[in-house]
Amino acid sequence: MSTPQLVVHHDKELMAQAAAARLITKIVDAQASRGTASVVLTGGRNGNGLLAALAAAPARDAVDWGRLDLWWGDERYLPEGDPERNVTQARQALLDSVPLDPERVHAMPASDGPYGTDVDAAAEAYATELAKAAGPENHGAVPTFDVLMLGVGPDTHVASLFPELPAVRETERTVVGVHGAPKPPPTRISLTLPAIRAAREVWLLAAGEDKAEAAAIALSGAGEIQAPAAGAYGRSRTLWLLDSAAASQLPRSLYPPASP
Repeated sequence: MSTPQLVVHHDKELMAQAAAARLITKIVDAQASRGTASVVLTGGRNGNGLLAALAAAPARDAVDWGRLDLWWGDERYLPEGDPERNVTQARQALLDSVPLDPERVHAMPASDGPYGTDVDAAAEAYATELAKAAGPENHGAVPTFDVLMLGVGPDTHVASLFPELPAVRETERTVVGVHGAPKPPPTRISLTLPAIRAAREVWLLAAGEDKAEAAAIALSGAGEIQAPAAGAYGRSRTLWLLDSAAASQLPRSLYPPASP
């Protein structure tokens, strides 16, 4: 478990731009050392804002997009192409404008795909795909992601792991179907905390006044069942990227400058 580091930016636009620059650096470094990189994307306004900032960054051309594996932390179980799906929004924000290898873009199944309404079967299929991508060096059922990004919800949820619901209590499976989520749509697919913790670095994104209480709760020692964001951490680094509004309820002592 890595101790959270905090970086606070003046506003959400600066946060998105800085996070995009940080992500480019991490991908380039990973590709230089191992030939490939692996990133888990998040949806929501902060995740999509980061992707849009990355699309606009001149330094994006430093990435070898054909040697990048993309995964998702969660997905709304809706038909392919639905505007509410995270993958649809990611394609619009960035993916359609860069030369990715389609075989390395690992979208979660859609509700009009081969699993139909069986979200649990769809989740199991994604878990199988993750396991196939994991090598002996990963020591587990998922690849060791270079960076796994998560948006933090006002209720402290991350991915589709909501407080007190069964998915956040999962200790063995890497991917689960989520039923009855309190945020629409109610049916979703999500990585679990064990899968999230396989990442080298976990980045939690929070911007806006509506995220201030959630950040304060998650960083105050709350339990992960009541505050799922508190249970999201990386093997080597856990980084909270916030704007000043989201950090407004945190004591200043919590966020000394983090290294690049």
